[in-house]
Parts: sequence; C-alpha cells; structure tokens
Amino acid sequence: MASKVDVQVEVKSPADKFWGAIRDSTDLFPKVFPSQYKSIEIAEGDGKSPGTIRIVKYAEGVPLVTFSKEKVEVADDANKLVSYSVIDGEMVNLYKTFKPTLQVIPNGDGSLVNWSLEFEKVNAEVPEPDLILETAAETFKDLDEYLLKN
Repeated sequence: MASKVDVQVEVKSPADKFWGAIRDSTDLFPKVFPSQYKSIEIAEGDGKSPGTIRIVKYAEGVPLVTFSKEKVEVADDANKLVSYSVIDGEMVNLYKTFKPTLQVIPNGDGSLVNWSLEFEKVNAEVPEPDLILETAAETFKDLDEYLLKN
C-alpha cells in the first residue's frame, strides 16, 4: 500500500530564482553539493520535460544509494512543480514506488518549498524514508543559502 510523507521549507530566495535553480539542478547540484552528488547526467530527453531520464550518481559516503535513474513525470513551469519516479538504482530494491514531487510557491519576498514523497516499501523491514525527507529539507536550506550569496 502506498504511503505519502511531506516536508515544507521556508526559504528567503524569490520563487522564480529558487525554481530556476531546481530546473538547472542537472548542472547546478553537483557543483553546489559535491559532498552529495558526483554527477547528474541526462540519459534521454532534454533534461527538463516529462519523459526525461536522468542518472544521478551520488558521492561516496551518501547513505543507502550510489546511483538512481529518475524519469520526469510532470514538469509544470507555470506552477513551479516537478514530479519524477525513481526507475533504477538501490531505491528500487527498497521501494516498489518512489515518486517525489516538488513545488515552489511564492511567499512574500521568499518562497515555500513543498516536497512530498509517494512510496511503497517492498516489505515491512524497509525503514520509513525519514533520512530522505531530512536530506531533502537540508538541501533546500543549503540551496537557498547558496542562491542568496550568488
């Protein structure tokens, strides 16, 4: 049975700027977060549209995963929303379904970043994705800090 968890992070960056960074994550994240991402490559598509497939290679020391293959399901620039499914990598050994959705919402001078995860564990022994949720929230805070400086 599928479950859903979510986290909301308030950031100081304007929504358009933060969304732009999310949309440029293929190039930006390995540069800004070298301790998390070794590389992000586009295997199919243009890197941003539905149907795009990206291969994310994680840095040494990242728990649980060395790589994941993601397929963009929804990319809605007007609503600053993106959703994708993990289709290969260690996560598919733990979760039958692993589908994050991210939306950036204007909030005064800053933004609210809503990140939710639909997932279905392969069995009861698989831990809840708390670490993944915490990592996502920290990444958004760190990205905000980077954007405010650059």
